[in-house]
Amino acid sequence: MMQGTHKVHFGVNVPQIKRTWGEASAAALEFESLGFDSIWVNDHLYGPQSPQTPILEAWTAIAALGAITKRVEIGTLVTPAGMRNPAHLGKMIATADEIAGGRIIPGLGGGWMEREFTDFGVPFLSTRERLRQLEETVVLLKRMWTHEDPVTFEGRHVRVENLVCEPKPPRTPPILIGGAGERVTMRIAAEHADIYNNLAGHHSDLAQKVSVLREHCAALRRDPSEIIVSQQCLVTIAPDEEAAGPLIDRAQRIFGGHLGDPTGPLALSGSPERIRDQIAANREVGCDMFVIEFFGRDTREPARLFAEKVLPYI
Repeated sequence: MMQGTHKVHFGVNVPQIKRTWGEASAAALEFESLGFDSIWVNDHLYGPQSPQTPILEAWTAIAALGAITKRVEIGTLVTPAGMRNPAHLGKMIATADEIAGGRIIPGLGGGWMEREFTDFGVPFLSTRERLRQLEETVVLLKRMWTHEDPVTFEGRHVRVENLVCEPKPPRTPPILIGGAGERVTMRIAAEHADIYNNLAGHHSDLAQKVSVLREHCAALRRDPSEIIVSQQCLVTIAPDEEAAGPLIDRAQRIFGGHLGDPTGPLALSGSPERIRDQIAANREVGCDMFVIEFFGRDTREPARLFAEKVLPYI
């Protein structure tokens, strides 16, 4: 498997579940000051445990994060394409990118949580049709941001006529497509994405996902080096292996595989030295970008250790 060919990139998730804007913004500013390359929010209208779980809405938060930060890129992991009007979504992203000065990474996927569609008055289609929505949305967004106005598009799910998007984003936002489906989602990523993100729950399968992505690129006659491979990952870090052991056990109990196996072959778990070795192992199979969920109630603490003991050595 070919080693990654892009400059390594470390992003970190901003806490937004059961957190105030004050907590989220303070964490974001600290992540930027620590030297991380990007900050990320998840795009859910409901918290993952239940509709009653408080969560900050993604694109509102991204606009605010764009206003208070100066350097980091800012993205979603990921926005369900069918959860909003796609043309309105494109306009929101363009405005957020204007606020941020060209630092937005729109992450897109098919979505899976039915109630955050239907409770908000949006149809939740079959998996096949949600993926069709995803591809049509990506095509529309690229046209909105780069083509001369007006834009007319007639898809099965996405239709616009004489659409104008001004101002355009300061840069054409690089599109991330995330998901595990090898037959359809990864084919869409191979054709349209600037970044492909492998889900944390499939971290152990990263080499397989990279291989599938390259097969799709070959079939589409696209150079795979044009696509950055990103890995969503749980990072369980402690000053030494002895202190890391109990943390890894807790992470395994709490997340139960949703964010990957913290003891898996590519997991970023343990001392800073071990995590540096694990980053190298991920890069060997073609991954150059890491979107990190730090394990801990106050994620700034492990982020500081990572910034001090890992970032300077990569």
